[in-house]
Amino acid sequence: MNQPRIPDPETRRRSIEKMREVCRQFDALNLLLDEAIALLEADIRNSPLNVYRLKKAKLGAVSETSKVDT
Repeated sequence: MNQPRIPDPETRRRSIEKMREVCRQFDALNLLLDEAIALLEADIRNSPLNVYRLKKAKLGAVSETSKVDT
């Protein structure tokens, strides 16, 4: 049978360092993606169409409340 062999300490050290670097790169990428998502969400909130829809919804809610009060 072909038994898996344990790599020598230097090979393990290099592998661990490569894995840590990949993790650092993923962390940096996640930060960039989080920033991009935040910018897009702000753009959506401030888009003229969304502002219009929010105003229209608020006006509808106010008029519905007025109907309930009378």
